[in-house]
Amino acid sequence: MNRIFSHIASYIAHLSGRPVTFLFAALIIICWALTGPIFSYSDTWQLIINTGTTIITFLMVFIIQNTQNRDGAALQVKLDELIRSSHAHNQFIGIEHLTDEEIDNHRRSCADLAKKASERATRHHHAMSTRTQHS
Repeated sequence: MNRIFSHIASYIAHLSGRPVTFLFAALIIICWALTGPIFSYSDTWQLIINTGTTIITFLMVFIIQNTQNRDGAALQVKLDELIRSSHAHNQFIGIEHLTDEEIDNHRRSCADLAKKASERATRHHHAMSTRTQHS
């Protein structure tokens, strides 16, 4: 069931993002608007577009969420593999399961380390420039 839903969700998401699909939707809206005078802009005429767009929006929320969840999970697995196979800290594997506060602590720690590394690089560059000038 999951595989079938994932396949269908991916297919629908792919189709819904195409320009021709947008043009088709715009054409439906234009045709609906043009029929307004024919139906005297009745409540039923308005209800048709409201109901149709509500149903499509409701279903698309689940399709989009499914594709976003799968894309995010796949990206996370790829990042975890890069971390695992590199000299990076393995403590970051699975970080997406932490609380917001724990993630913020890691973010601050990484920002501090990056700042210190930048300062070291600046000092090193300055020292190298000074040596070159004295030579």
